[in-house]
Amino acid sequence: MRATVGVFLGYAGQHGYALIDRALYLPQAWATDEARRRSAWVPDTVAFATKPKLGLAMLERALDAGVPRAWVAGDSVYGADSAIRRALERRRIGYVLAVTSGQRLWPGTVSDWVEEVPADGWHRLSAGDGTKGPRLYDWACLPFRGAPEGWRKGLLIRRRLGDGELTFYLTCAPDGTTLADLVRVAGARWTIESSFEMAKQEVGLDQYEVRSWTGWHRHITLVLLAFAFLTVVRQAAIGGKGPGRLDGRPSTPDRARDTSPASFPRLPKPARPRNRYRLVTLAKTPPAKGSTQSLETTNLNRK
Repeated sequence: MRATVGVFLGYAGQHGYALIDRALYLPQAWATDEARRRSAWVPDTVAFATKPKLGLAMLERALDAGVPRAWVAGDSVYGADSAIRRALERRRIGYVLAVTSGQRLWPGTVSDWVEEVPADGWHRLSAGDGTKGPRLYDWACLPFRGAPEGWRKGLLIRRRLGDGELTFYLTCAPDGTTLADLVRVAGARWTIESSFEMAKQEVGLDQYEVRSWTGWHRHITLVLLAFAFLTVVRQAAIGGKGPGRLDGRPSTPDRARDTSPASFPRLPKPARPRNRYRLVTLAKTPPAKGSTQSLETTNLNRK
């Protein structure tokens, strides 16, 4: 199974970030090729699924498991999928999802809405700190209809300072959410890219030559566990400070520029939960019963 493509679910919080779930994307040509499926040991129960469908399944699995969350962010592959947006709205979870300039938004496309931004509607804010300092852009937000009661939908627009390139996001947020809040969530999506880079360097995310469905999942699962463990160790060692921390506080340049009111009124900070959630939890004692299963396979060509 060469040139494999994985879909990953990341988690970003106050003390760091990690990858918490994965799915192997099986192209439609593979899904309908019985010879390929047999050679790669793809289970009979696995059918073709789009990347957004795989992403939604992982997201719902995490939410059903009680993973604490406040927002969901994603790139345009997932932002364009209405099923993901509807699922989050049903659960009353805020989202900031990127879309392409051709994304339909009545009465035209999102790019047609740019001319509706007033001259004073752009605000320079930081989407978080990068390797070269604060990631500063000009931002604007235009509300539109269709949100559940107590919520607001909007089109968030990011304008790059150098060449004016535009990036668009569809948002759904509770009443009281500020523009700075939306910008912070949009910037949190970069933690996925950082997670990929760090996991490749530290735990060998891309260092495999597997030829089977099971082999890919074994390798990636162990990598995710190791990366999550290192995230917890790093937080314990440095107290959650440094580039991996997402504490929601804007950087100094951001605070200096964030002088204008946001498109949405400010959302009060939620009460801090009493429970302390752990990204990695190890069993103190082995289970009393259970049979030992070997990882070896009877087929020597299967890896």
